[in-house]
Amino acid sequence: MKKLLFSFIALVFLNPAILANISIGVEADSDGINSFHLAIGEFYNVPEKEVVIVRERKIPDEQLPVVFQIAEKAQVNPSAIIKLRLKGMSWMEICRNFNLTAEIFYFEMNHNPGPPYGKAYGHFKNRKRNQWNKIELSDADIINFSNLRFLSVHYGYSPDEVIKMRHNGKKFAAIHKEVKAKKHHRKQIKKKITKKNHKAEKRNKGKS
Repeated sequence: MKKLLFSFIALVFLNPAILANISIGVEADSDGINSFHLAIGEFYNVPEKEVVIVRERKIPDEQLPVVFQIAEKAQVNPSAIIKLRLKGMSWMEICRNFNLTAEIFYFEMNHNPGPPYGKAYGHFKNRKRNQWNKIELSDADIINFSNLRFLSVHYGYSPDEVIKMRHNGKKFAAIHKEVKAKKHHRKQIKKKITKKNHKAEKRNKGKS
């Protein structure tokens, strides 16, 4: 028995592929990174494998939506965006390279949001739309706007709630995990209510 246990431990720790799989599983369970990648792929209509490939090229998780949003607007392969980013270009510089402006990151809200969105949002509100091409957003602003759009639109979730969580210092992968869980919870409640109503209708029909 001891020999068998020792053989298993040796196999695991001497085999990089097995170690990688264990690492991935733990990461997915702890912070929902794999789920985050899958959702990005669904939203931008690209295979999850492509999202992972982009990440493996040293693009941080929170910047993945930016890569795919710019690629979608510029109608180019994400690899073209990554190539420029790895050269040290800012996201605004990359946008200008494809004749895109800060307007692509604008996300309509009913009121001026608080930090960390307020200042950047003010750039749009304080200018006429035909002047938005002069707006310069920082990398942090672009990351915030791109993830806000992705999470709010993909899950039909309140932008205010996303902003609040971001203001509290949460990373977008963690915000995604929470938003997804809340959506699933709402779906389960709705399913139970529908089932309950259906049973009530059947009982009422039986009485009539």
